[in-house]
Amino acid sequence: MEKENVRIDKWLWAARFFKTRSLAQDAVERGRVRIGGEPVKPARAVKMNDRIMIDNGSDRWEVIVAAISGSRGPAPVARTLYFETDESIARRENDKAARRLYPEPSMDIKGRPTKRDRRAMERVGEE
Repeated sequence: MEKENVRIDKWLWAARFFKTRSLAQDAVERGRVRIGGEPVKPARAVKMNDRIMIDNGSDRWEVIVAAISGSRGPAPVARTLYFETDESIARRENDKAARRLYPEPSMDIKGRPTKRDRRAMERVGEE
């Protein structure tokens, strides 16, 4: 599992933060991945004990690199590549609770109303 000079995008893919390596590379290029608070380029090598902040759109993690690997393996092995900080775990739990308690209002919108829905809305407007 130990391998030197692994690119950040390859490590993120191997640690299963992103489904494909190209998604990991795109996130790094957009500045959603930071090492030590600084945005990095996809070719940046990962080192042991690097503090990485990762935002994949739905979740945000703050992890510390525990091992370096450039090959994607099973999920239990991928979890051994990093340690998640306590603050990150608490923040993700709070975000999960907030999503459960306050669902996105647009989730109820199913698209264009049917003829039956339109007539129901007109009846409500007349009253």
